[in-house]
Amino acid sequence: MTNNELIEPGDEILPGDPPRIVRYPPAVRINHWITATAMVLLILSGVAMFWPPLFFLTAIFGGGQWARFLHPWIGVILVVSFAILASRFWRGNLWLRADLDWSAHIGDLVSGHEERMPEIGKFNAGQKFVFWVMMLLILAMLASGLVIWQEYFGGMTSIPVQREALLVHWIGASLIILVLILHVYAGIWVRGSFDAMVRGWVSPGWAWRHHRLWFRRLAGRSESPGDAPV
Repeated sequence: MTNNELIEPGDEILPGDPPRIVRYPPAVRINHWITATAMVLLILSGVAMFWPPLFFLTAIFGGGQWARFLHPWIGVILVVSFAILASRFWRGNLWLRADLDWSAHIGDLVSGHEERMPEIGKFNAGQKFVFWVMMLLILAMLASGLVIWQEYFGGMTSIPVQREALLVHWIGASLIILVLILHVYAGIWVRGSFDAMVRGWVSPGWAWRHHRLWFRRLAGRSESPGDAPV
């Protein structure tokens, strides 16, 4: 992989004391939070319609009828927003041999010995896993959602097919909730990750510790461990 493939548009080091490393430009952060907001709203409206004890959540959308009307349209927003996000990030999330090495050392990461982890680029194997699984699940939700969208596509398929699509939709939604929990937990557990998506930049020390190969390429120089930034 070449240096340019490790660095995405907008990634840069801003001079200062201390310097700041731009990880997510404003457009990317806005895109991400639109996607995240749409996903949360879909989960809330979906579980409210699926499980009667949570029907009270429909009040967020103005009642049951509004929740039923808005749910598929919020889904459209999610698909479009995630497609834009994926068009930017897919190349950086391609699986590399180094990701296998990183995954083999996951025990060191969990046990707090991150210094033993191999150097990685902008995204680690865990982030890539979330990206590709989420993409597949969203595609499955889109396909099944269109089948059960009664207002526009209800007459195009039989009742048995719609029932199967509803089951796929429910399973896909359950898996998305699990992956989302994993994503949020990892963002909080790796201190500074959540802040990076809020403010857009990280410190040199954070980049060196968590994404050293990306930092090396971005800095345009090769540093020894003894030169690691504080």
